[in-house]
Amino acid sequence: MIRRLLLIAVLIALPIVSAYAQQKADFSGTWKLNVAKSDFGALPGPDSRTDVITHKDPSITDDVISEGAQGKQEYTIKYTTDGKEVTNQIGPLAIHSTLKWEGNNLVITSKFAYNDADVNAQSTWALSPDGKTLTISVHFASTLGETDQKIILEKQASAPAAVPAKTP
Repeated sequence: MIRRLLLIAVLIALPIVSAYAQQKADFSGTWKLNVAKSDFGALPGPDSRTDVITHKDPSITDDVISEGAQGKQEYTIKYTTDGKEVTNQIGPLAIHSTLKWEGNNLVITSKFAYNDADVNAQSTWALSPDGKTLTISVHFASTLGETDQKIILEKQASAPAAVPAKTP
């Protein structure tokens, strides 16, 4: 009798566990760059960066504000996770990207031209188990050489909802 109850409990739990395991990461939130934990490789990194990501699969929008040696930059990147190529314009760069899921990580393959050189970039977005750290690992390859970056973004706490004032 106990064996049968355990078997029934396991059979009931399997679809729930399976559904949970198939859920993809949700990158939504406000993320701030941790410069000290990041490694920009051979490329100069920003002094500060904030990403506001809105993720409603298959759509991802990333509003970025960064400041550094090149001044203040503000841009929006729009992606889709359905494998279709998207083009984003960041300053003079037209960046062509495709995205795919690898497990719970998002892999972005991008191509663009920089100083008359074709550049290939592969980025992997990975959330920490607690969902508070977004690590973006990037590998750049071109005729100019190769370099890697590891960008560490930390999720910012959401502002509490405003409580309506009571009227007498």
